[in-house]
Amino acid sequence: MRGVLGHFKELDSAVEAITELKSARLGDVTVFTPTPRHEFEVAVAPPTSPVRLYLLIGGLAGCMFGYWIAIWASAYWPLVVGGKAFASWIPYTIFGFEVFVLVGALSTVAGLFIHSGIPRLTMTVGYDPRFSQGDYGIWVECSPDRLASAEALLRKHGAVEVRGER
Repeated sequence: MRGVLGHFKELDSAVEAITELKSARLGDVTVFTPTPRHEFEVAVAPPTSPVRLYLLIGGLAGCMFGYWIAIWASAYWPLVVGGKAFASWIPYTIFGFEVFVLVGALSTVAGLFIHSGIPRLTMTVGYDPRFSQGDYGIWVECSPDRLASAEALLRKHGAVEVRGER
C-alpha cells in the first residue's frame, strides 16, 4: 500500500484537510503532531479504545482471585474465634479490592502496550522530524488510483509540501 504525506504549518488548514479526507473516504488517515490537540481528535474521530475492557476483565478477575485466596487461606489455616464463620465476605473485601486494583492496573498497561504497538521496532512510515518541532503532518494511506486525488486535496488545503511514499 502506498500513501501521500502532507506537511502543514497551520493547525486549522490541517484540520480542514483531515475533515475533507474523511468525508471523501480516500483512505486511512494518520496525523503527526508535536503536542496532543483536541482539534485533531475531533477531526479524526478515532474508535473507542478497547483498553477499558482489559481493565474491566482484569479487575473483576483480580477481585475474584482476592476473595478466593483469602477464603482459601482461612480454610487452610483456620482460626476459630467464638464460633464465627471462617469465610465472611466483609473482612475479605479489603483484600479483594487491593487485588482488584493491582490486576486491573497491570492488565490495563498490558492492553495499552498491545493496542498501541509498543515496542515499535520499525520507523513509522511518513514520519518527519519536523513534526516534533511545531509542524503537522497528515499521512493518507490509499490505493494507487486514489493517490492523485489525495495529493490534490492536501495541496488545496495549504500543504507546504506533499510527497508520495511507500
